[in-house]
Amino acid sequence: MLANLKQMAELVDVFSRYGVKKTYKKGAYIIRPGEQPPGVFYIIQGLVKAYDITKYGEENLLIIRKQDEIFPLIWALTGQERRVAYQALASTAVLQISRQSFEREITKHQGAMAPLLDMTLEMYRLHSERILNLEYRAVRERIVSFLLTMGSRFGTRTNEGLLIEAPLRHQDIASSINATRETTSREISVLIKKGLIEKDKSYYTLKKVPELRQLLQ
Repeated sequence: MLANLKQMAELVDVFSRYGVKKTYKKGAYIIRPGEQPPGVFYIIQGLVKAYDITKYGEENLLIIRKQDEIFPLIWALTGQERRVAYQALASTAVLQISRQSFEREITKHQGAMAPLLDMTLEMYRLHSERILNLEYRAVRERIVSFLLTMGSRFGTRTNEGLLIEAPLRHQDIASSINATRETTSREISVLIKKGLIEKDKSYYTLKKVPELRQLLQ
């Protein structure tokens, strides 16, 4: 991490002074598919899923944003928009400011650039891992690699294993690893039967992380 606590506080202060607090229920759209972003959002609490729609009409998961992160990040920094949809995955609270205010204040508060760079690098890392994930020929390996990545980002240690505290549908996983939903569901069932992972609704627990890592070697 490049940013220190003071620099992060400087960024948060920009949103606190110029932002409007908004809350969203689980499943609510913050930015609808094809909609121009109404502003730049800082997540106070909750989870936000970013996705686009493929030419086949399916959702393609891009990234899940969490507390203390900003979206749409690329649009906020460059003004370039890819018509990405943003949807609350849990009860979510945000601070929203206009892009003009964001651009003006970030220019004034240079320290706030460090946490933005951290977020950009993290997004680059996640997308790079997604590309590397596609080098695995077997769908099962791609699923394991994806779940380990999600575990490193959203994982919490429990008595049962590493709980991924972000809901993941089979379609979300399938789109991320370039596989069909049917094949993804079947391979997830195999991993569950082997006792390597556990699923409770849309939440996964990685029960045997070392064994999962061995599958990728």
